[in-house]
Amino acid sequence: ALYPKSRWYDYTANSRDNVYEGARIAFGEVVRPHFDLTKANVIVCLDEDLLSEHPASLLHTRDWASRRDPAAGPMNRLYAVESRYTTTGVAADHRLPTRSIDLGFYLTKLEEQIQKQLTEKKAEPAGDDYAAKVLAAMAEDLVANQGSGLIAIGASQPAELHARVHKLNEQLGNVGATVRYSKEPLARDLSAVEALRALTEEMKSGVVETLVILGGNPAYNAPGDIEFVSALEKVPHSIHLGEYEDETSLLCKWHLPKTHPFEQWGDSRAYDGTLCVAQPLIDPLHDGKSEVELLAILCGDKHPVVMDLIKEAVKGSLDSMAVNASWRRLVHDGLLKGSSLEAVSPKVKALPAAKIVEAASEEMELVFYISPQLYDGRFANSGWLQETPDNLTKITWDNAALMAPKTAKDLGVGFGSVVKLILDGKSLELPVYVLPGQAPNSIAVALGYGRTAAGLVGGDVARDVKPVGENVAALQSKAAMNFGGGLKVEKTSRQYELAITQDHHAIDAVGAGEVQGRVGQLVREGDLSEYEADPDFAKKRTHHPPLKSLWEELSYEGQAWGMSIDLSKCVGCNACMVSCQAENNVPVVGREQVINSREMHWLRVDRYFTGDDENNPGVSVQPMLCQQCELAPCEQVCPVAATVHTDEGLNDMVYNRCVGTRYCANNCPYKVRRFNYFNFNKVYEQPRGKLQALVLNPEVTVRHRGVMEKCTYCVQRIKAVQIEAKNDQRPIEDGEIVTACQQACSAKAIEFGDLNNEKSKVAQAHANSRSYTALSELNIKPRTAYLARIMNPHPSLAKPASEGHGHGHGEQHAEAGAEKKTEKH
Repeated sequence: ALYPKSRWYDYTANSRDNVYEGARIAFGEVVRPHFDLTKANVIVCLDEDLLSEHPASLLHTRDWASRRDPAAGPMNRLYAVESRYTTTGVAADHRLPTRSIDLGFYLTKLEEQIQKQLTEKKAEPAGDDYAAKVLAAMAEDLVANQGSGLIAIGASQPAELHARVHKLNEQLGNVGATVRYSKEPLARDLSAVEALRALTEEMKSGVVETLVILGGNPAYNAPGDIEFVSALEKVPHSIHLGEYEDETSLLCKWHLPKTHPFEQWGDSRAYDGTLCVAQPLIDPLHDGKSEVELLAILCGDKHPVVMDLIKEAVKGSLDSMAVNASWRRLVHDGLLKGSSLEAVSPKVKALPAAKIVEAASEEMELVFYISPQLYDGRFANSGWLQETPDNLTKITWDNAALMAPKTAKDLGVGFGSVVKLILDGKSLELPVYVLPGQAPNSIAVALGYGRTAAGLVGGDVARDVKPVGENVAALQSKAAMNFGGGLKVEKTSRQYELAITQDHHAIDAVGAGEVQGRVGQLVREGDLSEYEADPDFAKKRTHHPPLKSLWEELSYEGQAWGMSIDLSKCVGCNACMVSCQAENNVPVVGREQVINSREMHWLRVDRYFTGDDENNPGVSVQPMLCQQCELAPCEQVCPVAATVHTDEGLNDMVYNRCVGTRYCANNCPYKVRRFNYFNFNKVYEQPRGKLQALVLNPEVTVRHRGVMEKCTYCVQRIKAVQIEAKNDQRPIEDGEIVTACQQACSAKAIEFGDLNNEKSKVAQAHANSRSYTALSELNIKPRTAYLARIMNPHPSLAKPASEGHGHGHGEQHAEAGAEKKTEKH
């Protein structure tokens, strides 16, 4: 061996060690659970965000959404028990907010309900307590759907609870159907935190002479009770391989530039084990080295050919009779079909009797969660992600202390109040965000913020760039890695203004109230029973006189582009927003301009809280973009014809005509037009901006100050396909044009295509009984339609169906979309 005294330590700030240890307790070996949501009629998530934070979240979202079309077969039912409102909680048919420290108590109650129903074949009366009702309904559904249900528990929960969930899935017959297991390739003897702790102790003792850090940033995200920074300073030779200089590289003696994923060969495994191979798209811009290349050099290969190393590493998975052909196919496809992890069939061992964990009455807890935007902080220097609003709070450029309205009231604080959080003797100050649906006495804080050496976007103290947010990892400890009780909260006299994007376009409190009062018309929802009784219920939510145009309407004889968004599938994850920004060169404006309501996103995802209980409301989400209205009100007020209609029905912008009157923005009822108050792209015009300019899409015009812009339905993609089809002398196939937002949507909630093609998916979606258009009473004929959201509540928890809108309109009533058109538009 070249380095007989070397040791390998593996650390990540977002570890799944509780999952590994829970499997070891249950089965005596570490196995990986896999969930098949396409087969699950009932899904129970216990502090588990299957649709966002799980490693297979994209697959889970697509599989879950495939069972949310009420006309396509039986719908699934999703339950969420959680402390913080997550993406899964938004999608859930029923949600039970509870502190994370109380989950063991509720799991015990669920076990009791299930055992009683399995043995006595009857459900126990739930009483009036909402939590008891939800648990009773949950148990009833799981028992009634044995073999077609599943229970998932989050990685933040203790390993003992994971073992008990494995046992429940086995008892209910879910294993082998909706739940399967494979060997865990990432199993290790030491947990991630204990590995970092052991390394730190060795560095402090002087045992470590040379330390090579392959990526990662432990100097920033190590828990507060691990003295990694001071220990690293004692190592004589420290080397950090990273894409950027960061907090760890600044403490090391050497920093080596690491190649970007687009600059390197690499291999990886998807969560299900599918082998993937990545090839470089560009030569390394800064002579960087990948981890594979550096390790090969350390092993004595002075001039490694990384492609050959990757080929050799995956050779065992290729066709032995045609290795080269199989390799070329793998590189072409990017993945190897049929290479997923082999299923195993472990059996749960006898577990110790579960003790009922009494819920501590008024104890306050602090919950740490990985930022949906910045992850563990590695993306802190991305302006796109810093400016992407949180899908629930709509906060940008900051993290905050999320707390329930009741908790805020008890503490005497409100939006923007700065509080001091004290946990195990460590303290930190954060602004308050009052989040309806947050569990009482539970405060949630996002990791990934407070970077001091991220860069000019995320914070760089050495260059006088303030950190964005606060680094809450300092409050983590061995006893409170994911959450911890005993939190003390002290109110300060300070206020802090958060950069929030929601409600920017409500002129005043009256306007905001009007929007809230019309949520039922904007985001139309109904229960499955309501849909089955009247599939056209969504079209009857708006009442108005018969619609008449003021002038003769155009007839679009060729293509008529349109879009449909299924609100039953959309989970409000914001992936469409970021993909739109990347595709269309949408600029980042910064925190100050967001506060001034001047963000530039062409597409936003509106979030509305619904219901009367502010401590447990429902959440409705609606992607909102330019609706490409056929009778566009923006066109009617532009004095220079900068916004005009094409012969395919697109509402186009002619940038070099625009003089910036902003009349169009004022007249847009959807508030989706954006104005360049500054030349946000000025940095690309400078000599040092040449490298940054590589991020721009060359197919899309870069706009300057004083110009209005908006969604174009990705017209550049439309034109590219049209040119190709014309050259091939063939018609455009349905689905051939894919917009950026559609491409990024893991739920397949977006359809785009030609409305004049009756066989196209988008035309069929527009003809769906659930289809409606937002603000249809204005008779502006938007080309974007929405499919009403259908929920599937348990009968015992279903709320009374809406009794219409309570007013008779006689002959003045006209259902949205009820008028027949003789011409396609």
